[in-house]
Amino acid sequence: MGSTLLNTLFPYLFISLLLVAAAAHRPGFVYTRSRGRCTPQFWSGRREAWPRMVPETSTVSNVFGSRVYERYRSDLTLMEATARNDEEKNPFGGLVKEGSAALLNSYAREGFPYKPWQVKTLVIQALVSEATAASQAKQFSLANQACL
Repeated sequence: MGSTLLNTLFPYLFISLLLVAAAAHRPGFVYTRSRGRCTPQFWSGRREAWPRMVPETSTVSNVFGSRVYERYRSDLTLMEATARNDEEKNPFGGLVKEGSAALLNSYAREGFPYKPWQVKTLVIQALVSEATAASQAKQFSLANQACL
């Protein structure tokens, strides 16, 4: 009887496992806000020690250079930048949010597609216009979302 029950339940268990695996790999199947190990939300949540090269209290201007003064407060910290929620209406807000997360990932995640110097350079270059800032923020966001 035990093997008959197992033979009867096995197909249902197998299909259930396949559905769970498919749902995990199809965006939009079940709505969840991404909180992967590389997103700005992850870094602002303090779930992991920050890289020594960029402590939480580092200011955006100290990390990215003096050219960011024209777009951001001089005392804006990386922690505050990763916790921003104004990126929908403010492309420069999205740039600093995703760029800060990308910088942290470039130091903390082996295999991240950007090196620290590249993130810093791309942030500075994207400050020229809202369109450029939005485009670069999107590229950083894609890299941050794909990171493991």
